[in-house]
Amino acid sequence: MKKPIALFLLMTSSLPVFCQGTAEDYARAYSLSEQFKSANVRHWAHGVKWRDSTHVLTYWTDTDDGPKYHAYDADSRQFSEEPAPKREEPKPQFGRRRERHWMEVDEEKFPHPVLSPDGKMEAWIEECNVVVHAAGRPYSEKHVLSQDGTPGEYYSNRLLWSPDSRYLFVCKRRPVEKRYAYYVESSPHDQLQPILHKQEYAKPGDALPFKTPVIFDVNAGTRLEASTALCSHQYDLGEFAWTPDSREVTMEYNERGHKVYRILAMDAATGAMRTVVEETAQTFVNYTRHFRHDFSDGSQMLWMSERDNWNHLYLYDMKTGKVIRQVTKGAWCVREVQHVDEENGVVFFSASGVEKDEDPYLVRYYRIGIDGKGLRCLTPVKGQHEGVYSRDFKYLADTWSLVDQPPVTVVRSTDDGHVVDTIERADISKLLANGWRAPEVFVAKGRDGKTDMWGVIQHPVHFDPSRKYPVIEYIYAGPGSAYAPKSFTPYNWNMTPLAELGFIVVQLDAMGTSWRGKQFEEVCYKNLKDAGFPDRMLWIKAAAAKHPYMDADNVGIFGASAGGQESTTAVLLHGDFYKAAYSSCGCHDNRMDKIWWNEQWMGYPVDSSYVECSNVYHAAKLERPLMLVVGELDDNVDPSSTYQLVNALVEANKDFELVVLPGVHHTMGERYGEHKRFDFFVKHLLGVEPPKWK
Repeated sequence: MKKPIALFLLMTSSLPVFCQGTAEDYARAYSLSEQFKSANVRHWAHGVKWRDSTHVLTYWTDTDDGPKYHAYDADSRQFSEEPAPKREEPKPQFGRRRERHWMEVDEEKFPHPVLSPDGKMEAWIEECNVVVHAAGRPYSEKHVLSQDGTPGEYYSNRLLWSPDSRYLFVCKRRPVEKRYAYYVESSPHDQLQPILHKQEYAKPGDALPFKTPVIFDVNAGTRLEASTALCSHQYDLGEFAWTPDSREVTMEYNERGHKVYRILAMDAATGAMRTVVEETAQTFVNYTRHFRHDFSDGSQMLWMSERDNWNHLYLYDMKTGKVIRQVTKGAWCVREVQHVDEENGVVFFSASGVEKDEDPYLVRYYRIGIDGKGLRCLTPVKGQHEGVYSRDFKYLADTWSLVDQPPVTVVRSTDDGHVVDTIERADISKLLANGWRAPEVFVAKGRDGKTDMWGVIQHPVHFDPSRKYPVIEYIYAGPGSAYAPKSFTPYNWNMTPLAELGFIVVQLDAMGTSWRGKQFEEVCYKNLKDAGFPDRMLWIKAAAAKHPYMDADNVGIFGASAGGQESTTAVLLHGDFYKAAYSSCGCHDNRMDKIWWNEQWMGYPVDSSYVECSNVYHAAKLERPLMLVVGELDDNVDPSSTYQLVNALVEANKDFELVVLPGVHHTMGERYGEHKRFDFFVKHLLGVEPPKWK
């Protein structure tokens, strides 16, 4: 028996010994933020913008002596240096300032006078009703236009005069009882005792205010109240605007559940309400994405819609409510409209997916005639483009890059996109000297066997293809956008240092995310637990088939916010594939999170799909290592969402880790959480005891 044992020892001793998760690995991982910082890139134009209405472009670059400021005159094609901007020293703050939180809903009660366009009259709200008086006269000389306003249904302070100063538009507003979330700040920096915070926080299913449109003829003293038949189930009614001829008020109605979105118009003479545009969907209308441009004469409107599965522009006749034409079309998505040039009949916009045989997420800039003709790409170079137009839209400052190609900034003509001048071409020599490795772009088919899923693979700096590396996926699946990086990023906070500990870190956009057509995104509807996992697992397996050094049998996952929910879902519902999860500030039950985000994707009314997508509901299925992280002052996702999952895991007698960060808001975990995340994956994927903390 001695000879085989000796032979085995001889064979194994000849194999290379790889250290992973050592103190040296940690030190190297933490050092990369300095080695790969953007300041180590030369000739990278930052802060690119045009000076007021001129054709002078200003920007700054990094040098060994700090930032250097530049100006470029596109007309004379002359470069010059600029003085550094003056920076004011921040003034000390005494005490705590209470600022309005973005979740707070304005009750539209605070009275303030609104002057008519002709300057002759003022209007305001007094004791829940509408009051007017002659401008310049004592405020005691007033005329009360309404008598029916009460505390339970009052007139809003958002008064809107018609352009001819004859009419006054306002809504009667019926308020609702508000929901609040409460947080305990356990360790305030400015006092010993804890502080209880109270925050307005509407959640899915909560009652919402209701508005009834009203128009007053100020001269005649008459009142017209619109029928709410076309806006009876309000999530929101807003964007009120008079037409230039003072004949109608247009408004946008978002139906509760987001399956109907309408532009309505109320007739000032009759009070009649009509539909100008109606968007409908069996799942959801993505109202956060829409764009609208009313032409100055009030005759036409440019409108954005996903009605043919792709995000495109449509020209409407405002009087008839009919589509004149579809301005953009094709299997691609308009991203944003930068400008509508009515005089020359041109629309400037950005889009992705237009150019074939390239990453369909790459954004380029275009122009097209309002007549739907003359589509022209203004940024013909393959890359992720970020453009800034001069105020007169004569020039486009265009910066483009790819994850593996450093940025180039040029000035282009908006006539045809030709390059007027090259401003800067980034030099990454210093990054390369420090060992920088570009991410690898990888593409594989999704669950349907035909649709490409795009993502990136991040390798360690000290990469050895003869090794076997555990794989960690960074996930944020939204929905609402696409999230895998497309532009040059020297140091990716979520991926670069983690890879250096001995992992391959990946990120991809799977079904349920945006910008690949509405059907691609609709996978998420009432089904957030899907999170694209069927596509993600296939993608990682395909990457491992191409790269044998990727261990597809040893995969971890992490994320925050929606990614916190999704990473926990991964180990609860796909624990056969995902072996460990780090989840920070997750919305683990969509009934516990903010109303607007969750009703957009999960619908209204709240139904059993909310339960089926809840990590709390599936908590007893946990069989893999899980670390939960939460900021005690998270004012984005209610921390109780995490605590309720903790409770369910405790009741199911499941082993897990919980990290509560005092005084911290919505977060991936900050520096402390990052270290905990490193240790967690080193322990559970590498099978190594992490080095002691110092």
